[in-house]
Amino acid sequence: MQRLNNRSKIADKVFLVATGICASSPVVILLAIGWMVLVQSLPSMRFMGWHFLTTTQWNLGSLYGTLEHKNGVTAMQGATFGALPFIVGTVASSVIALIIAVPVSVFTAIILAYQVRGWLGTVLSILVELLAGLPSVVIGLWGIIVLAPWIGQRFGPFLTHLGVVIPFFKGPVNTGMGLLASGIALALMIIPIITATTRDLLMRVPLLYREAGLGMGMTSFEVVRLVSLPLARNGIIGAVALGFGRAMGETMAVLMVSGNASNYLPQTIYSPISTMASAIASQLDSALTDASHMAVAALSELALILLIITLLANLFARWLVHSTSRRGLGGVRV
Repeated sequence: MQRLNNRSKIADKVFLVATGICASSPVVILLAIGWMVLVQSLPSMRFMGWHFLTTTQWNLGSLYGTLEHKNGVTAMQGATFGALPFIVGTVASSVIALIIAVPVSVFTAIILAYQVRGWLGTVLSILVELLAGLPSVVIGLWGIIVLAPWIGQRFGPFLTHLGVVIPFFKGPVNTGMGLLASGIALALMIIPIITATTRDLLMRVPLLYREAGLGMGMTSFEVVRLVSLPLARNGIIGAVALGFGRAMGETMAVLMVSGNASNYLPQTIYSPISTMASAIASQLDSALTDASHMAVAALSELALILLIITLLANLFARWLVHSTSRRGLGGVRV
């Protein structure tokens, strides 16, 4: 009996150690990645300083020329690194994606939660969630073959008529690859995230609350607008923040439809852009040919900025979702 108790204690200790290691591993990995990116970006920080965030020119310099020394570090002659176009491209395309995705996701979630019943609702919910599993390269290929020509030949010329009211919609449309195509592609990728989360939140709204609204003479639309959405508001905001973080970190789909432009800020909604993630993917090969390794350090600093922005967006979203689930929807205990 004593031997069995000793074995149980040993098993408990092994279990606690194993679960502790597994539970702490995501934090350790995240800190390790952040530390590595920070260390790798230090030469770029010393070389460019705060100008890295405000300069529009990204130039590796003369890769076969002489080296120059600045602020205690070495770079190729003529090298300059400015992240502003990539930051603007990332934020602008993500905002456009949210403008498109949020209303589509919320209305789809309302229909799935309240209007569609039985097998049809199950099938539609599965299809929406399957959309999240599509590889980004497939969406990028669809963007090249279908989306960009449609924007360039049909939708873009239509939007240019609004340029009188909204100057950002003025032409030229060009090939259709650019900011608008990137925003639409990103919207397709974050719609499943926002839709699934919003649907679950709406289904958690107590039935008595909705029936009370109907009993007071409200229409179904008024019940959703005045009862369900206010109760699920915090969680929906968290879902939107999660989608925003997902959009900023997307690489391949944006790289394929953005036009892969740099060294200037977008002037219209059709302008070619590059995001931080797509710039890292597209310029890494050429950066590795830099004998001074400054180009790799600059890409590391770009990755550090993207990591910080994405972490802040996801932490904010997690805090909102956690506070909502702890207090109950909209502060009401359920």
